[in-house]
Amino acid sequence: MTNTLYFGDNLPILRSMPANSVDLIYLDPPFNSSRSYNVLFKNESGISSDAQITAFDDTWHWGPSAEQAYLDILQANPGTVDDLLAALRTIIGENQMLAYLVMMAARLVELQRVLKPTGSIYLHCDPTASHYLKIVLDSVFGFQYFSSEIIWKRTSAHSDSKTLGNSHDIILFYTKSREFIWNKFYQPYDAKYTESHYRYTDENGRKFRTGDLTATGLSGGGYTYEWNGITKIWRCPKSRMQELHDLGRLHYTKSGGAEYIRYLDEMPGTPLQDIWDDLPPINSQAAERLGYPTQKPLALLERIVQASTNPGDLLLDPFCGCGTAIAAAEKLGRHWIGIDITYLSINLVENRMKAMFPGIQFEVVGKPKDLGSARDLAQRDRYQFQWWALSLVGAKPLGGFELGGTGKKGSDKGIDGVINYIDSAKQELKRVLVQVKSGHVNSGTIRDLIGTLNNEHAEIGVLITLDNPTRDMTTAASTAGYYKSEFWNRSFPRLQILTVEQILAGAMVQMPPETGTFMTAQRVKENEGKQRKLDL
Repeated sequence: MTNTLYFGDNLPILRSMPANSVDLIYLDPPFNSSRSYNVLFKNESGISSDAQITAFDDTWHWGPSAEQAYLDILQANPGTVDDLLAALRTIIGENQMLAYLVMMAARLVELQRVLKPTGSIYLHCDPTASHYLKIVLDSVFGFQYFSSEIIWKRTSAHSDSKTLGNSHDIILFYTKSREFIWNKFYQPYDAKYTESHYRYTDENGRKFRTGDLTATGLSGGGYTYEWNGITKIWRCPKSRMQELHDLGRLHYTKSGGAEYIRYLDEMPGTPLQDIWDDLPPINSQAAERLGYPTQKPLALLERIVQASTNPGDLLLDPFCGCGTAIAAAEKLGRHWIGIDITYLSINLVENRMKAMFPGIQFEVVGKPKDLGSARDLAQRDRYQFQWWALSLVGAKPLGGFELGGTGKKGSDKGIDGVINYIDSAKQELKRVLVQVKSGHVNSGTIRDLIGTLNNEHAEIGVLITLDNPTRDMTTAASTAGYYKSEFWNRSFPRLQILTVEQILAGAMVQMPPETGTFMTAQRVKENEGKQRKLDL
């Protein structure tokens, strides 16, 4: 079975998957819980806004796509989901919340279809929409297959203005049938519990508690005999009592009574409950922190994977984000499928998996592999094209805050990405500014980019374009001159133009060793050789 990462809308991908093929589904569908209820339930009019989601902006809108999805559900699911959505449309109106629920319902129908009869689904959400999502899940999976509402404490106590502090997420746990995989899971005992219950310590330093061995008052009676000078009704026969004594499992009280020893280190812990407050969120200094806004801790997903799958089973995450669920699956020996609609996520997951699991092999489906598919992506979504193009040269996408601007839209000054590198023995950080163009370009584009380089005091600028540069563009780029690296004793064109076709053929940004790592002399020579061949 090949582990697979899909770039694209999860709905058509789910519809192409075979029924009853997945053992576990985990999804953390995007939704902006910080938006106020007044906004979420505000009626929307017009057709300019569509049901959509963009990277890191998890809002949904009522528009033509939501309306079409609603009609599709009415036609395909008579008598269950359609009745629920029709009622919700009457109750809450045509707004972002309804659009969100319609889009989720369409996907949950497909997720129920691909889930094996022994499978489980965990839907991660927050109190903003959890109650609506639960009744959608009830209508899709059946209320009788609701297992648990898991409360995950995702943050410590804090103060929210004029309301109770919101410190938890909700994970809705459903199964497809009564016969589902469940591996009993235990949590460590609470420190106060062990202090109060395991009060004794033996000569080896092992903590233990004792259990009553008398049978007085128990139904079914017991065994009456004398032990250690005391005659009582005991729970076990005298032969078994002798075995326990020989094994050192009896604790004798001051009055001579015998009690059974239970060692703390032999106890599995407390059976897993539906309140998870022992898995802290990712703090700012955590090694696993990736900077993804909704990243969940790996331990949280490991618990879910361990509880509801066995080694070799298949996990599906249709909103894989930064890939924590599939990372947990890989770590625990499970197969996986991840899907995400944003190339930022796909690129992040690729890099994360390769860093965590050196030598890992998996398939990535949907990202452009030639000029034709690159043009198709640019026509469908220029932002996804932009992020894909930046990933080809190892550039970090910018969000409008990194170039000395105010953080407002447009403050990136036309720059889409940046590559940081080291260019001195003092480890001084330098920058390559990258601009991506999927449409018409001319010499004015080059002059504007040179102006930004000068204003930002950046060392190198790169224009990535779908179209071949004109002679005027090449001439304008040459006027920027060269950047001289004293540390590497080399010069690099200060303004470089790279076409997507050249990059796919192996062309690279001409710059000192990237991202602060020093390339070996052999690698530098290899790169220079590749570049000369491309130039020819």
